[in-house]
Amino acid sequence: MPASTTLTATSLHAGYPGEQVLQGIDLTFSAGDPPLGLLGPSGAGKTTLLASLSGEHIPDAGEVTWNGRRVSKLRGKDRKTFRAAVRFVSQYAMTISDPRETVRSRLELAAKVARKGGRTHSVSAAEMLESVGLAEHFLPRTMRTLSGGEIQRVALATALATRPELLVLDEPLTAVDPNARGRIAATLAATIQRLGIGTLIASHDVELLQRLCPQIVFLGDGRLLARGTLSEVLAQTEHEPIRELAEANPAAVRRFR
Repeated sequence: MPASTTLTATSLHAGYPGEQVLQGIDLTFSAGDPPLGLLGPSGAGKTTLLASLSGEHIPDAGEVTWNGRRVSKLRGKDRKTFRAAVRFVSQYAMTISDPRETVRSRLELAAKVARKGGRTHSVSAAEMLESVGLAEHFLPRTMRTLSGGEIQRVALATALATRPELLVLDEPLTAVDPNARGRIAATLAATIQRLGIGTLIASHDVELLQRLCPQIVFLGDGRLLARGTLSEVLAQTEHEPIRELAEANPAAVRRFR
């Protein structure tokens, strides 16, 4: 997997009519990099940033590029190639329109889409399920019989089934039982490292980011206010959004100092 595969936001300004959300964001991550965490309070602009990275939201100024090509300009085959190489998984990633759809058919469809995007691989559906803490016996289950946490894990497995070069996760384990999150996070981290997938993880879950991400960027007031280890970021309380998060999570601050 080429280490040069990179997604970059440069001087990114984005928002909506009458509302400026992002103000000059510079962010980059590449295949082979350790996972990067994106932390910030609700309303900070994480969703707008991820939508801009995917090309679903057109920035007001600045640009998002994938290997030097502007993402918002990709069309046709190039767009399909991008969507196979760079996978976006939101906490609401799974819509179930066919009551007969199974976990196996969902994963096989993802692999088919990947092949059309030029991404062939030999990783089995069972291996992808294992990477998110689900056993092989889930393959014949229909999607509508799964719990919210199981659906969320299948969404992750579906993204991994394409063997992406880059992976963007938005609150990836919110519906998963807290007792299982640590185990799944460890397995997911090992899979990401083994496959060399550059990963950006946006989450409110401070402990999850600590487990998965050696480096954290903090988004507040439309800007990236801090970057470093989680303890380094939480220590920068001169920024009001960081101070407010630290005050709201005193146990986490003590734990990660």
